[in-house]
Amino acid sequence: MWWIKTYIKRHGVGICLYLIFAAVYAVLLFLYHMPVEPAVYATELCLILGIFILIIDGRRYYIRMKKLEWQMEAVKNGTEKLPRPGDEIERLYQELLANLQEERIRQVGEVIKEKSEITDYFTLWTHQIKTPIAAMRLLLQQEITELEQNYEQKKEVESELFKIEQYVEMVLQYLRLNSSVNDFVLKEYELDDMIRQAVRKYAPMFIRKKLSLCYEPLQKKVVTDEKWMVFVLEQLLSNAIKYTGSGTISIYMKDSCLLIEDTGIGILSEDLPRIFDKGYTGYNGRSDKKASGIGLYLVQKILHKLGHKILVESEPEKGTRVKLLF
Repeated sequence: MWWIKTYIKRHGVGICLYLIFAAVYAVLLFLYHMPVEPAVYATELCLILGIFILIIDGRRYYIRMKKLEWQMEAVKNGTEKLPRPGDEIERLYQELLANLQEERIRQVGEVIKEKSEITDYFTLWTHQIKTPIAAMRLLLQQEITELEQNYEQKKEVESELFKIEQYVEMVLQYLRLNSSVNDFVLKEYELDDMIRQAVRKYAPMFIRKKLSLCYEPLQKKVVTDEKWMVFVLEQLLSNAIKYTGSGTISIYMKDSCLLIEDTGIGILSEDLPRIFDKGYTGYNGRSDKKASGIGLYLVQKILHKLGHKILVESEPEKGTRVKLLF
């Protein structure tokens, strides 16, 4: 048994000394010409006594090991303290562990505090930045009567303003998703309502890039969280629009899956396995120069928490098909 090996290893010096002393005792009896029978009896008595002591001490060692194993699991769960030390060395070891635990708790507390401060700051920032964005949009709407030659410039400003809003929303969702408290509300929602919200938001981008939208009401209900699911659909539509120069974006149901399909530039086969990695942009992202590599990472993380699955199929220059399984 494995514990016997550890016991012998731990008490090897004492066992060797005992055997040496027993051998010395037997040799002395032999050298002084003591009768063989008493010498053998004495040696056997020493060995039996030693084996008896080893059995008792080994049993105590085994019980203590099992107790420590049980308490080690309990300590991980925070439900049990270490047992009373058996000697001074164990007491010092326990004191060392206690000091290490206190230092670890202090460091974890500092990290949590720092993360909380960063989260609070960025949450405040995302709410504050929305005010100037709204003011800029209001000013743009007031300039609707400007001359025709300024129309394209106005559309360019509106496009960049839309991107700012999108990036701010992504920061806010990222902070919410990585916080210790989430606001998921899972219940049955109309899938068409969520799709329309996403399409309505990106309607100006469809018009600006002259893309066609192929979508018929699906009349399906799904169990999900509306706010987070709309964010997912928005990100998938954003990617489809960004990487489709001309053609059609289709939204439809097939085999209980929601599909968002485009006729864009597609994704290289070597990039497909890593498109959900945080910060990974791939060939398309590097050529775009503005990709953050966060959108699809958030999409997969949100869908995982919601209990949904996502699958992406793509061919370069032929388009991309995204499947959502609820």
